[in-house]
Amino acid sequence: MTRSALVGFYLGRRKYTPSLQLMEQLFEARRQGRVGDLVLLLEHAPVITLGRGAHQENILTSGEQLRKMGVEVVETGRGGDVTLHAPGQLVAYPIIDLKPDRCDVRKYVQGLTAVMNELIRPYGLEGGSIKELIGLWVDQAERDCFPGEHGLQRPAKIGAIGVRISRWITSHGFALNLSTNMELFRLIVPCGIKQYGVTSVQQLTGGSPPLKESARLALGHLNVHFGADQPHWVDLEQLPSQMLGARIEEYFSIANANV
Repeated sequence: MTRSALVGFYLGRRKYTPSLQLMEQLFEARRQGRVGDLVLLLEHAPVITLGRGAHQENILTSGEQLRKMGVEVVETGRGGDVTLHAPGQLVAYPIIDLKPDRCDVRKYVQGLTAVMNELIRPYGLEGGSIKELIGLWVDQAERDCFPGEHGLQRPAKIGAIGVRISRWITSHGFALNLSTNMELFRLIVPCGIKQYGVTSVQQLTGGSPPLKESARLALGHLNVHFGADQPHWVDLEQLPSQMLGARIEEYFSIANANV
């Protein structure tokens, strides 16, 4: 099957709930064929999200205190437990139809993991996987190599994955800690994993990767795995949230008319 190029829409910093609504709108538009394969690239204002397998006890701070801190708590339809989004974390929401030749959940998740690993390599970091613990992991003792699950000395999670696949169309995606304030993760048990910590590119290297530049690179890497030809980048950072859905659907309508 001939694949089309992946279109990446950069949204800048957005609140979580309107972004979730946008993702759900575009999922339905993809199912109906009104849009093609795309990915939303953004960062969120501080928010704790609960996946379908979430345990409330993994939120370690009271609702009142979270409200005072301006941290939203939202239930979602993705897989996984409790996680946190905040500025400095690159979030990617691919909305891709995997039919007919990519209907493999494990391979899809492996592709997202590989994309995150490509993004941290320029900073001298190498990540990998731990069986049964989805996401991208690094060894804080050996940052430039990944010795394999059984050789890890000080494992820490640098990238989270939580996806939803319905009728083989994807939504939700990954969150990679670039320059995130890691103190915020003290509010939760990230992904319900108590035995290991979390980290970021900045915490490991002292560098602060520009989020927009990382988003551009992410689009290219995602296109290698899930698209074709040259990916298309569309910057919608300045557009109000309530206008995003219509603008993205309009983009595909115009593109299809010009074919």
